[in-house]
Amino acid sequence: MGLFFYNLFLLAFKAGIRIAALFHPKARKWVKGRHQIFERLQSAIIPGQQVVWMHCASLGEFEQGRPLLEALRTQYPSCKLLLTFFSPSGYEVRKNYPGADWVFYLPMDGPRNARRFLEIVQPSLVIFVKYEFWFYYLKKVKYRNIPLILVSALFWEKMSFFKWYGAMQRKMLSRFDQLFVQDANSQQLLQNIGIGPITTISGDTRFDRVAAIARQAASVPVVEQFTAGRPALIAGSTWPEDETLLHQVWLQMPNTGLRIVVAPHDISENRINAIEKLFPQSIRYSAAIKNGLPASDIPVLIIDNIGLLSSIYRYGMACYIGGGFGKGIHNTLEAAVYAKPLLFGPVFHKFKEAKDLIAAGAAFSITEPAEAVAHLQQWIQWPDSRVKAGMAAGQYVDRSVGATRKILDFIQEKRLLTS
Repeated sequence: MGLFFYNLFLLAFKAGIRIAALFHPKARKWVKGRHQIFERLQSAIIPGQQVVWMHCASLGEFEQGRPLLEALRTQYPSCKLLLTFFSPSGYEVRKNYPGADWVFYLPMDGPRNARRFLEIVQPSLVIFVKYEFWFYYLKKVKYRNIPLILVSALFWEKMSFFKWYGAMQRKMLSRFDQLFVQDANSQQLLQNIGIGPITTISGDTRFDRVAAIARQAASVPVVEQFTAGRPALIAGSTWPEDETLLHQVWLQMPNTGLRIVVAPHDISENRINAIEKLFPQSIRYSAAIKNGLPASDIPVLIIDNIGLLSSIYRYGMACYIGGGFGKGIHNTLEAAVYAKPLLFGPVFHKFKEAKDLIAAGAAFSITEPAEAVAHLQQWIQWPDSRVKAGMAAGQYVDRSVGATRKILDFIQEKRLLTS
């Protein structure tokens, strides 16, 4: 019965996405990106090569799979790496990712598509990231006795795997040779349904990624100069609601010398203009690069370039993570790795690391400007409290690195990639 409804879902999804493609750009990309997908795969992949196939649902999963993909490139340089995405949000951003030999959309699940895909790719190892599962792909991989692992997985009790109606979902989990989960709760849930023997607590590979970024981060002289000798708040991946809050914070802290660096999620001209209206006394990063920082006291720097955020968090007294007044906060680990105390809005409960950081006394959720002001004033007046919170953040990251090494050790010990 479960498979009947799954097949019905696949049919409905394919019909729905094609109709949506007439009106919705993202759906159009989903459909267009799969046009002649098998012909393009066949043209790209030469038979006889040893291929590792990693599948990610979207961009967030890619960031979790990336450290392992890059470690595999180093450890097994002769292997070819195939990266697939389900969503345009991942593929469109990472279609030119140099760490993989090929980047493609994953053809829609189905017995014929899964069989044809595997006949072309002939992977030696298959890696799924976090929690996207496709019944026919997993079935065909298992049928061909191809090693199959799941990495950075996170489970909670409300998921269908653990419900009376989740027999088909549990069957999909049993196809894996090993499940690498982020925490003990996930392992316990899997043990409760008889999948404990193939489960390992590895942690989250994203910690390895942010630690590597922090080690390799280049200096950003404009931001370093702007924040030098001043208490500075680095606000990353902000949305309009975050920027409105930051404006109120700035108004309520006029004599503190506070400087704010705003790195918006969207750097379109319209969004940058809107931020400039909120903060008339501001300067764009691009203007500061071209002309230098002005001699007059400018309290707000607007980052209008991409790719800087993970390097500039280190220049703050504290960091603000955007998205918490919308669908959910952005990456807290990019800031925590620099041992900085964190502030973010109330929508954070889907993110384990955010809850962990709060429990450690390293992060604080706020609902209004006054709460942010209270924290910032405390950290300015009593630096020891700021250092204590920041150290808690840094120690949390330090304790959590190593997931990639555990997975790589398993691959080596089981000789999954030996010819």
